Amino acid sequence: MFTRIFGKPKQEPNALTTLDKLSETLEMLEKKENLLLKKVAAEVEKAKEFTRAKNKRAAIQCLKRKKLYEQQVEQLGNFQLRIHDQMIMLEGAKATTETVDALRTGAAAMKAMHKATNIDDVDKTMDEINEQTENMKQIQEALSTPIGAAADFDEDELEAELEELEGAELEEQLLQPATTAPAAPVHVPAGRQPTRPIPSKPTPEEDELAALQAEMAL
Repeated sequence: MFTRIFGKPKQEPNALTTLDKLSETLEMLEKKENLLLKKVAAEVEKAKEFTRAKNKRAAIQCLKRKKLYEQQVEQLGNFQLRIHDQMIMLEGAKATTETVDALRTGAAAMKAMHKATNIDDVDKTMDEINEQTENMKQIQEALSTPIGAAADFDEDELEAELEELEGAELEEQLLQPATTAPAAPVHVPAGRQPTRPIPSKPTPEEDELAALQAEMAL
C-alpha cells in the first residue's frame, strides 16, 4: 500500500552502473558527431556543385546548413568533454571509496586480532613456556645424576688410581731390556749345518709379567 502511495524507494546510484551509463551516453554522442561530420562534408560537396552550376543562392544555403551542423558538432564535443570529466571524477571517487573500505576492513581485522591476543595473554604464555623449560632442565639434571653404587665412587680416588697404573706401566717399559743388534753371520763349513738353539721355557715370573701387560693393554 505504501508503495502504491509513495512509490518505490529511490536506490542509491552504483558507481559501476553510473560509469556504464556514462560510457553508453559517450558512445551515442560520438556516433551523432560522426553523422554530423558526414553531413558537413555532404553540404560542402553540394555547395561546390551549385557553384559550378552558377547557382549561388543554393550554394549559400548549403554553406548555412554546414555552419549549423558544425555548431552541433562543437556542442556535442563539449558534451563529450563534460562526460569524460564526470567519468574521471567518478573513477577517482570509486578508487578512493574502495581504498577507504579496504583500510577500514584491515583496521577491523587488526582490532579483532589485538582483542584476541592482548599483552596479558602474551606475558602469561611466555611465563608458562619459561616454567616448562625450567622443569625440563631439572628433570634432565635429575636423570643424569648417578644413583646406587655408582653414586658412592670418589672421582679423586679414581683419578689417583689411574695415575698409579700409568706410572707402573711406564716403569715396566723402562725395565725391559733394550733390543740388541743382530749377530754377525758365522761361516759354517760345507757339509755341516748349525744346530738351532732350543728356546728356553718362560719362567713363572715372565708369564705373570706378560699377563699383566696384556691386561694393561685392554
